[in-house]
Amino acid sequence: MNSRERILGRVRRALADVPPDERPYAEAVARDYLREHGKRTVEETVDLLAENLADYRAIVHRTGARDLPDLIAGLLAARGSREVLVPPGLPPQWLAATNLERIEDRPGDTPQRLDRVGSVVTGCAVAIAETGTLVLDGSPDQGRRRISLIPDHHICVVRVPAQVVASVPQALERLAPTHPLTWISGPSATSDIELDRVEGVHGPRTLEVILLDD
Repeated sequence: MNSRERILGRVRRALADVPPDERPYAEAVARDYLREHGKRTVEETVDLLAENLADYRAIVHRTGARDLPDLIAGLLAARGSREVLVPPGLPPQWLAATNLERIEDRPGDTPQRLDRVGSVVTGCAVAIAETGTLVLDGSPDQGRRRISLIPDHHICVVRVPAQVVASVPQALERLAPTHPLTWISGPSATSDIELDRVEGVHGPRTLEVILLDD
């Protein structure tokens, strides 16, 4: 008997006393929760996103497409980065104003190599206003999960208002469950039993979010 057969055997034994006419879990659990808490205009939803991002200690910027390259170049220069990690599908015009060496995400790169890169720039799949959360799904402008977790400085560009939703249920409607989803609420942080906050343990120490008027 292999491991798969053992696991399936345990599942069958655990389900042995389930009545055959019991409703499936998907039907038995009520799905009548609110999809949005309160009514807001598009502008108010974006403002709420910016407020909650800042509450999680992300640094929020707002700009239009024309000024985006200069803004990104300025943020990278202020950070003092010598290299910038770039997902394969990042729009090239976003980095048009910087001369930093661009490091592409390659399967052969080790975590130690990526840790030496100062900054990473990505897009996002969706941003949730009520929770101040960014969701990355591995699309070409976001790259693999590890590139948003290893460098110490993450610049994430959110197209406004197209990529902004009010709530988690609305975000889930846009996301494919088969994609590798990374949910980001502020820079990486943890606290010990004394509530001493430490940042940068499980991801970037600094998260900068650019709300791009699209």
